[in-house]
Amino acid sequence: MPENVLWMNQAAAAVLGIADNEMVTVSAQDRAGRIKVFTDPHASPTGFPFKVLQLDGTVSEPAICSGRERLCDLGYLRQCYREADGTVGYRCPGEPLEDFLRKGGDEADTANRKCICNGLVSAVDVGQIRRGGALEPPLVTAGDDCAQIHRYLKPGRVSYSADDVLDALLGVSSRVV
Repeated sequence: MPENVLWMNQAAAAVLGIADNEMVTVSAQDRAGRIKVFTDPHASPTGFPFKVLQLDGTVSEPAICSGRERLCDLGYLRQCYREADGTVGYRCPGEPLEDFLRKGGDEADTANRKCICNGLVSAVDVGQIRRGGALEPPLVTAGDDCAQIHRYLKPGRVSYSADDVLDALLGVSSRVV
């Protein structure tokens, strides 16, 4: 998928399994000037800041984030370290604190860390099902320009096409291809 594709493209959203109501939520918040993207310096266990779209029902909400059981079961961003016996071990600041500390990690590295791996996988509708049937909460990333989506949306629409973007960029209401 090309970089900077946003969940607003209806065809791409359908392929990714993103529901229409998620597109409506983002476009409605944008039109009302309420869409927010927070550059979260603690989101990733790697320490790399992520731009997190602030949406209800996602890891961007403190209550949802704090209610999520800490675990690292996908492990895409684990860090390597040397075990006492010289073998390579893996740890993640997003895993249970006692596990991370047992592996020689620094507790300060775990503060406010989120599970990017599980959150992003959940955002494209292939999230894991947890004990008790709970779904892994999604984490949606988007650039700061996300708040400008309304420029490409035609009145009454909640999605846009490449033609709509070109129309907006070229300042025309419709083009002949």
